[in-house]
Amino acid sequence: MWRRALLPTLPARMAERGPGGEDPATIEAFLDGLWMERGLADNTLAAYRSDLQAFARWLSQGGKPSLRQVGRADVMGYLSARVAAGSSRRSSARLLSTLRRFYRFQVRQGALERDPTARVDAPKPGRPLPASLSEDEVERLLDTPDAGTTLGLRDRAMLEVLYATGLRVSELVSLRMDQVNRRQGVVRVTGKGGKERLVPLGDAALEALDRYLDAARALIEGAASTPAVFITNRGRGMTRQAFWYRIRDHARNAGIHQPLSPHTLRHSFATHLLNHGADLRVVQLLLGHSDLSTTQVYTHVARARLQALHAEHHPRG
Repeated sequence: MWRRALLPTLPARMAERGPGGEDPATIEAFLDGLWMERGLADNTLAAYRSDLQAFARWLSQGGKPSLRQVGRADVMGYLSARVAAGSSRRSSARLLSTLRRFYRFQVRQGALERDPTARVDAPKPGRPLPASLSEDEVERLLDTPDAGTTLGLRDRAMLEVLYATGLRVSELVSLRMDQVNRRQGVVRVTGKGGKERLVPLGDAALEALDRYLDAARALIEGAASTPAVFITNRGRGMTRQAFWYRIRDHARNAGIHQPLSPHTLRHSFATHLLNHGADLRVVQLLLGHSDLSTTQVYTHVARARLQALHAEHHPRG
């Protein structure tokens, strides 16, 4: 095959092939066909080879058929064994993808009549739970900026607004003066897909925003010609990266050592609302999620917190 010239020499390749019997040749024929069809990188082909060799070894150790003689039960058994050994759902899903490609190739080549992976469902990768701060940690973070300085008032206002509204950081830094209604205490946000939503600020955030706008923003050179609500000390709109550096500094000064992400306060906003009994659909509207399933991940965070509190404080927890 053409791929031979691009891959290691035959003795080296033979050393890579694990189990005996017909499986090594079957695997290599599949990889050659895959390379010719899709031109995949050597690293990708090596990953496919490793997956198939591992499956062939498992079959051989269990006295089971070769790769071309397996059924759905064998595939299911291997996936179950992998999970029992600690394999993640994401890793198992990737492995099943390899097996599917291999067996579909065998069917196309006429080597098999049926694909043993056809009725095997891929494990759904678990969505990682969003990182969030406790209410006490949020209070410490909000109290950290120095309210006696222009930049401290700005940072305090940004943190308060971020926590009170659950805005994405990109939405926060792109807020314009004409999007803030201080009299009604709401901000008009343009989210993903250009969708607009009104989000209430709350008393604490509105007070911090008023102090910044009235006592600090006007003192920054160039503020009058800048439409952005939150600006740097050079009179330009705050960037997402610059604000994130500020958050990390304030978190360090507040004694918060857990890893933070740009969405940590957004996640905390949603989690704390649900912990205090907010309706999931209300949280969905505030966050600007188009699909309720996106918001439902926060119920797992809230439930985990409630379970931890129950275990700690309930006499039979």
